[in-house]
Amino acid sequence: MKIIQLEYFCAVSRFHSITQAAQHLYVTPPAISSAIKELEKEFSISLFTRSKNHVTLTKEGELFYQKAANLLQTINQTTSEFMDLGKQAIPIKVGIPPLLSTIFFPEMLIAFQNEYPDIPVELYEYGSLRAAKLVQEDALDLALVNMNFYELDKLNSYRILSDKIVFCVSKNHPLAKETSITVELLKDEPLMMYNSDSVQNSTLNELFEAAGIKPNIIMQASQLYTIRNFISHNLGGACIYSSLLANMPEFAGIPIMPTVEQEIGIVWPKGKYLSSRVEKFINFTKKHAPAVTERLFAK
Repeated sequence: MKIIQLEYFCAVSRFHSITQAAQHLYVTPPAISSAIKELEKEFSISLFTRSKNHVTLTKEGELFYQKAANLLQTINQTTSEFMDLGKQAIPIKVGIPPLLSTIFFPEMLIAFQNEYPDIPVELYEYGSLRAAKLVQEDALDLALVNMNFYELDKLNSYRILSDKIVFCVSKNHPLAKETSITVELLKDEPLMMYNSDSVQNSTLNELFEAAGIKPNIIMQASQLYTIRNFISHNLGGACIYSSLLANMPEFAGIPIMPTVEQEIGIVWPKGKYLSSRVEKFINFTKKHAPAVTERLFAK
């Protein structure tokens, strides 16, 4: 049994797909299939029930996954401890939702690297739900997220700011001069929404469902550039964080009533070893985020 075989197996278990696991790990599907077959042969066990485009863990496979995931977690933590002992500069892996990255980065990253030039940082763009899941799986060291999701208690967290969602439109839009708007009034408006791994997307869907509304969604996107482009051409509107408007003076942000509050912060693993470099990043964020927030809302 090799560590890489367990990594391949656990990836397939999470994605329920050899193809998706291969894409995530940047390897070929045959390489993953071969590793799983070797595990099954070595331990005389059937790990998956296979269909055309989907794989499901067998009862024995579920138990194997629990053991393998715990083993990989221990290996990763031990590796981090060894790296700390050797003082090797391995990167901090930080997950950032595309919309939130425009609020805090690159300013926070530049400030951190000015203070700790020997600690490299790697940024990965994921929606908050996906980023938080990857932190739990030790694929990321920490993440900046929208904290309004139900599994938050499984992670350590620190709230950076509380923001509001506003309806953003072109200043030529018929609703641009409204002082506030309700979810019901958005019923027939063309909307840009976010990808399924976005907490903000889940929040909005719950609001529409509670109001008995099926929104007129014309696009699902993750990049602010794309959303801005559609709004600027007056093709529709989008519900965004009010703080984003500081850098978008050409648009109008209409407050949604009742107010939709969103908590934004960082999350990191609970009950696990943290390397000194990750602890420094967390402490730095706690210390400097208030100043960044103050400048943000002072614009």
